[in-house]
Amino acid sequence: MSRLTKRMGPAVAPPVAVRELTAVSADGSRIHVELHGPEEAPAVVLAHGWTCSTHFWAAQIRDLAADFRVIAYDQRGHGRSPAAARGRYTTDALADDLEAVLAAALEPGTKAVLAGHSMGGMTIMAAAGRPRFTEHAAAALLCSTGSSRLVHEALVVPMRPGRIRTRLTAAILGSSAPLGPVTPVSKRILRYATMGPATAPERVAECARIVHACPRETRVAWAAGVLGDVDLGAGVRRLNIPAAVLVGTTDRLTPVVHARAIADALPQCVDVTELPGMGHMTPVEAPEAVTGLIRSLADVYLDGHADVSQKTEEQAV
Repeated sequence: MSRLTKRMGPAVAPPVAVRELTAVSADGSRIHVELHGPEEAPAVVLAHGWTCSTHFWAAQIRDLAADFRVIAYDQRGHGRSPAAARGRYTTDALADDLEAVLAAALEPGTKAVLAGHSMGGMTIMAAAGRPRFTEHAAAALLCSTGSSRLVHEALVVPMRPGRIRTRLTAAILGSSAPLGPVTPVSKRILRYATMGPATAPERVAECARIVHACPRETRVAWAAGVLGDVDLGAGVRRLNIPAAVLVGTTDRLTPVVHARAIADALPQCVDVTELPGMGHMTPVEAPEAVTGLIRSLADVYLDGHADVSQKTEEQAV
């Protein structure tokens, strides 16, 4: 049982995987992978963001596993994936890990819809154009993410743009201070920084449990290795598959400006969704909208999904 499952308790326990496996990345890092849903169903791959885990996708997994093979994995150092050596928290590592997951969880040539939230979206951009990614990626959802200038554009610090705001933002995101236990105060801080003002309290609490379970060393290492100076503009231009972009209009970590820039640069942008009043944690804040977009991409770009859905409906009758 993971540290997060113990904290969450049985009432909100995440979905139980049908099968678990370990993918081995290019540098030997071991990546925890969970498989949900029917084995022969069309595949969806979920990549979570900074300080999160597979549990972040609980709502999507519960819905999609009815008629998809859902593959979710813990980014290195998160959840049940062990920490990596110092210096191995980079965008190249993100891409290596995704390629390892695709190789371990999918048969050669099998296509999947990939969905990435925040750093998970950066993972997809970083892997774009790589052979294993090209082999398996049918379409992608880039959810609440950015490709560059993350610290410069973030709105966490309520100041005018400029060097002072950028420095303060970098200090906050890269802080090594422990998060400590989940408390009413910590939930208010998390809501302000990452969620919309009208987000339901139970969803704020869910995100707080997930984020506070992330090891401090992992949080700091990824902040230093990726968030501060990431530039994935070339990856966006190489992402030559149908791609949808989603963002909350009150996202302070990756504001709407990022989503619009990504959409403009994508070779095949098929949809841009701006969710009014939603913050950065859209898969938890607006699970139906995120799941619906994943399903829409699968309906159009995954062979055989319509057949599987029809069989599922017939069995229910």
